Order: sequence, then structure tokens, then C-alpha cells
Amino acid sequence: MEILLQLLFLAAGFFLLVKGADWFVDGAAGIAEKFGIPHLVVGLTIVAMGTSAPEAAVSITAALKGNAGITIGNIVGSNILNILIILGIASVIIPIAVAKSTVKLEIPYMLLMTLLLLGMGCTGNKITFWEGVILWIAFVIYLAYLFRMAKNNKAEEEDEQEGKPVWRLLFDVAAGIALIMLGSNVAVDAATEIARVMGMSERFIGLTIVALGTSLPELVTSVSAARKGEADIAIGNIVGSNIFNILFVVGTTALITPVIFETKFIIDTLVSLAAGILLWVCVFKDRRLGRTGGMIMLVCYVAYFIYLIS
Repeated sequence: MEILLQLLFLAAGFFLLVKGADWFVDGAAGIAEKFGIPHLVVGLTIVAMGTSAPEAAVSITAALKGNAGITIGNIVGSNILNILIILGIASVIIPIAVAKSTVKLEIPYMLLMTLLLLGMGCTGNKITFWEGVILWIAFVIYLAYLFRMAKNNKAEEEDEQEGKPVWRLLFDVAAGIALIMLGSNVAVDAATEIARVMGMSERFIGLTIVALGTSLPELVTSVSAARKGEADIAIGNIVGSNIFNILFVVGTTALITPVIFETKFIIDTLVSLAAGILLWVCVFKDRRLGRTGGMIMLVCYVAYFIYLIS
């Protein structure tokens, strides 16, 4: 009975996370469009950060509650899911074109940051305060690159369309953040209790249940963007989200409290790195993620999940 109740709380938490992220993305993207920001930049920043807000909220909340061990599992698990499951599903539905800058700069930067996280985790089995500072410096460098891209690639002028007024967009952003924070509290408490009752490790819960729940906004956003032909947002959302997860989420959590990096997470981080390399290989030549690449990604995730439960 207790497990059933906690599962209901977990589902409720995820619902609040998804709804909150949906409102946040709609509001933030609407504000961005009013300023003529290019779609790729919107995908790499506002949409990526909005859909990563659940990971940020869950990880930071877990750290504040003394469960920082769930942070790495949540982030690494989400990054693996983002590439293998979300881009896998999206590209099976419809092939996705990839921007030149994403292939040459953003994906390599994502791989480099994954290696950086792995290196930090292997030295001392935790991410320290000063390593959190390093991650934040890398995050600021990433933001500077994006702002430069926005400045050099101004969006084409579009006919003004009726939409939500600015005050409503700002309300959506604020309400979205509030729902995300509430949902993260509910989800962390429920997931931790389920792990305790069932004797599961925080690693397994973070890599599977919590990672899947907090990745739902990315799934909804990327599939929707792919179906609407907004390839820059679909790919940019995932690559930007993975970079944001490592640099901002882990970096911020480490500034609050040391983040435990269990030895077992080395394998998971290597899987995350391999997933990124697989994405890079699939899109490097034709700058396009087709159905074959998507199917390979889905099969790879099934193999990884079998490894987790074995």
C-alpha cells in the first residue's frame, strides 16, 4: 500500500514537472521570438534550459535534502535517455536535419564536457566545490558562444502575428518555474522512499525512474519540434540540455554540497559519452539523423537497460 501511494506521488510529481516545463518553454520561447532570436539559439538555450529545469530542480532539491547521490544518476541517466531514447524516437518518426554548427561545435563541446565530468568523478569519487566552479566557468563560456551566435545570425524579419501579450508570457514563465519546483520536491521524496522500501540503490532510481520522468519535457518538445519541421529546436534542445545538465546542474549542486560519484557511475558516464559519439557519427557526414540511426539508438538503450537490471 505504501509503495502504491509513493508511486502516485511520483506520478503527480512528474505531471507537475512536465506541465511546469511546458508553460516555461512556451512563455520563454514566446518572449524570445518577440526579440527575433534565431531558432537554433532558442533550442540551445531557452528550450534546452526550460526542458532541463526538472533535472536542475530535482538534483538541487536532492542535494539540499542530503541525497546528492541521486544527482549524478539523474543527470547521466537523463543525458543517455535524451540521445538514445528521445532523439531515437524523434528520428524514427521523421528524419531530422542538423545544423552545421551543431555538428562542428556543439556536439564536440557536449562530448568534451562529458569527459570533464568523467575525469572529475574518477578523482576522489565526488564533485567538489572547486570542480563546481570549473563547471560554472565552462557554462559561462558556452553562454558567451551562444550570445555571439545570436548576434552574428540575426533571425529573418517575420510578419507580426497576434500572440500572447508579454505579461501573459511572463506569467507562464513564473508559473512554470513554480510547478517545476513543487513537482521536483514531490518526485524526489517519492523516489527516495520507493528506493528505501524496495531496497533499490539511489543509482538505479536516478538512472531510470527519475531520469525518465525528468526527461519527459525533452521528449515532448523534441518529438513535437521534429513533427513541425523545427529541426534546429529538436536537436538543439537535446544537445543544449545535455550541456546544461552537466555544467549548470552538476556545477550548481556541487557549489551547495559535494556530489557523490560512485565508481559504478564511471560505466554510466562512459555510456553517455558513447551515446554522444554515436550521435556525432550518425550526423557527421550528411548532417541528418535518419530512421536507421534512430533505430540503432533505441537498440543501444535496450542493451544498456538490460545491463542495469542484470
